[in-house]
Amino acid sequence: MDTVSTSDSGRNPEGVTAATMAPAPGVKTCRAVRLDEDRLAWLALTLAPGLGPRRILDAVKQLESTSQIFTMPLTALEGLRFPAEAAQFLFDGKGRKAAEEEWERVAAQGAAIIDYASPEYPERLREIYDPPTVLWVRGDRKLLSRPAIAVVGTRHPTPYGTGIAELLARDLAARRLVIVSGMARGIDSCAHKGALAARMPTVAVWGTGIDVVYPKENRKLAEEILATGGTIVSEMPMGTFPAPQNFPRRNRILSGLSLAVLVVEAGENSGTRVTARCAAEQNRDLYAVPGNVTNKGSWTPNTLIKQGAKLVATWEDVWEDLPSPVRLELEAEAPVASKPGAGASLLPDPELRPQEAIVLEALRTDESLQIDEILDLVETQLTSSEVFTALFELEMAGRIRQLPGKNYVRTM
Repeated sequence: MDTVSTSDSGRNPEGVTAATMAPAPGVKTCRAVRLDEDRLAWLALTLAPGLGPRRILDAVKQLESTSQIFTMPLTALEGLRFPAEAAQFLFDGKGRKAAEEEWERVAAQGAAIIDYASPEYPERLREIYDPPTVLWVRGDRKLLSRPAIAVVGTRHPTPYGTGIAELLARDLAARRLVIVSGMARGIDSCAHKGALAARMPTVAVWGTGIDVVYPKENRKLAEEILATGGTIVSEMPMGTFPAPQNFPRRNRILSGLSLAVLVVEAGENSGTRVTARCAAEQNRDLYAVPGNVTNKGSWTPNTLIKQGAKLVATWEDVWEDLPSPVRLELEAEAPVASKPGAGASLLPDPELRPQEAIVLEALRTDESLQIDEILDLVETQLTSSEVFTALFELEMAGRIRQLPGKNYVRTM
């Protein structure tokens, strides 16, 4: 499928105030200007209707410089196998105008554009069959070339899925492996939060423009990602709003930026399967967290494991599989492995008060318990007031989480 159209109906032109960044017209001898002309041409090609990454890359191979498209006659543009609409768009000067306006919008956001020919373009992404020709980026661009793992899964995780996604993301991020995900509801958000809990940057790949937060409730998460030195990246122009077809296409970038893909809970028809398929096609390693066979969210990871994906229970399962040069690079950056957090143990902390240990032992990591169920389980050992006090202390210590409806679940 080609990239989505960039017609005005998918854009939000309000608030554009930045001065133009396009090179001065008529100046052709300055090398710096020539570079800007080529960058502008990449952007114009990407914005042209009906052109996808493969067709653009095949066409550019036939040119001495990408900026030639601004001076080519209509027949020559059509000779590059461009659809009539795209050729006319470029020949009439609409492509250049659209690229200049987009450049202004990006500058106004303090963001950046990385084209395929840029030295900043991530090498791993070049390896895939249809790499984006242009990336819109907010945050640290260098992060896109760091060793990374994509953590993906369902938008409706169980408490177990939520906990294990955060735990694995936190532990891997603490060892300097960049966590990449799509910032969707559910497992994606948990993966980003796990990285942030380790106080490490994370990469969010959006299926919208980098100025359109989706889902809206993740606005604070997006701000935290940028504040922590992370990156938001998209192949969609500024102002592109959520459209169903954008998100499956986005998934190839998730796996393309990463050394491997880790799946945590996903149903039989989940979009996560698209990411897993992309990983296989891109020759990326595939990992999966096993789940309860009676839970529909376990279908995809359990099936992937049967098909050869590596079973993951702890961060070590991923770490020992990393290429030796990558592992040595990461270990050099963090020579002393970080200690697991208090929530990483499934056994009661020996320093807990007896009442807290009893309540913690009754709780589970893979299923929440309602307060009445907890009281029934420990009624022969503790009074109700002791249970309430223990729950409060355990929650304050981060060993349990309270869910809506006075349901409690043990952290990982």
